[in-house]
Amino acid sequence: MPGQRGLLPPCQRFHVQHSAKILHEELQTKGYLGHYQRVKMAVAPLRRGLPIDEPRERPPSPREAARWITTHPHRRSPHINERLSQLLEHCPELKFTHDLVHRFATMVDNSDAAPFPCWLNDLANSGLAPLAGLAGALHEDRHAVAQGITTSYNSGVNEGRITDVKLQKRIMAGRAGVSLLRHRVVLIAHLRRRHADRPTVAPR
Repeated sequence: MPGQRGLLPPCQRFHVQHSAKILHEELQTKGYLGHYQRVKMAVAPLRRGLPIDEPRERPPSPREAARWITTHPHRRSPHINERLSQLLEHCPELKFTHDLVHRFATMVDNSDAAPFPCWLNDLANSGLAPLAGLAGALHEDRHAVAQGITTSYNSGVNEGRITDVKLQKRIMAGRAGVSLLRHRVVLIAHLRRRHADRPTVAPR
């Protein structure tokens, strides 16, 4: 369009197009295995007379955001901490959820269930349907949750056995009866117990 700022004259656009080919050849001599079209697309803004934007990271997926929120800050890299801060700054709902997760983790770390009723009330009044549903489920088992916070006992062993049963059932795909499944689960539990009881030898 005539008069539009930043447009290159036709001779310069022709030069830029051929520069992409030269650039691709130079990159190939340095070990680049990509196609010429990738280089051509990278310099395409120059052909249109537009500035080249700085590369931007793709937004995190919901699973990635959940993993960032539930991971201890000391176990996250500085880059992830920075990205998480930017994400929380632009999403008040996630920031509220992050604060709730942090408060619950603090209760577990300190084995202190005293703030749990207040935390559960904030969860129920969050205005977010998923969190309100979680609050209703936790309210029914609030005594068990408080007991789990204040004691070192957990149901990890039982959950592991249940996972073993599910995995073996999936692996056998209906080809095994109850007796064979029971035998396989008991065998796996025995092998895991032997591995856990094995004394560790310090490296020489």
